[in-house]
Amino acid sequence: MSFFGPYGPLDAEDITAINTVARFLALNDLGEQDKHKPATFDLVILAGNALLWTLEGAVKKARTTGVPLLISGGIGHSTHLLAAAVDAHPVYRKALASQTSEARLLGDIAAMFLGLDQSRLLLEDASTNCGENGLLSRHLLEESRLAPASVLLVQDPLMQRRTDASFRQAWADRCSPKFINWPVQVPRIGYRNEKIDYLQSPNSRKWTPERFMSLLTGEIQRLTDDENGYGPRGKGFLPHVDIPDEVEAAWRRIMGSGKFDASALGRPAVR
Repeated sequence: MSFFGPYGPLDAEDITAINTVARFLALNDLGEQDKHKPATFDLVILAGNALLWTLEGAVKKARTTGVPLLISGGIGHSTHLLAAAVDAHPVYRKALASQTSEARLLGDIAAMFLGLDQSRLLLEDASTNCGENGLLSRHLLEESRLAPASVLLVQDPLMQRRTDASFRQAWADRCSPKFINWPVQVPRIGYRNEKIDYLQSPNSRKWTPERFMSLLTGEIQRLTDDENGYGPRGKGFLPHVDIPDEVEAAWRRIMGSGKFDASALGRPAVR
């Protein structure tokens, strides 16, 4: 048994539970299809977040397919995390001084460093949450007289499923584009060099363990369609989202283990 950041000690069942929830949240409509028969889409939308490799993935898809990229994000809960990630980047940090909104900062990076033609860049810089990402992106497309039949939707993997639901909610009163979800990576943890870490090859900054577990556990609470969630029976921000029994069981194991409580953060991490 070992620790994941400050959390633990974790056993194999804990790791399996975390990966089960993460795989559910990181809704991925491409999967193996992306390698063998690439999906077609008319537009890429990136919802602003603090993981710079989601921008890199979205720009690559937009450039290789020749479609526009819409970046959605004003100033929200993740803006300071994004600014910190950009400030720590040896190249992208040069874009930081002139912009404040997530969309404009990410747009500067896309145009200045990733080779995206500015004529193919749309910026929605007023939204402050996932719901507004969807609604204000729709308004921007309508103002631009764009009606894509299919959209590749990119977000922080742990917020991908909620973002998909938010965008479907934003188009609920009219014909919706087909949303194709792509989280760029599906996060998975496990043993690496005798420590618990992310198993994907590192390609710039990822979540801290604290941020990862906060999102992982909180997203299931938000997606649950009850009086405390964001669905029709709760706050009404989202359409109903089905949570499979095995995902709910994994989440309950995580929440009931006591290893991820706020009080647990005071324990030294044994490595």
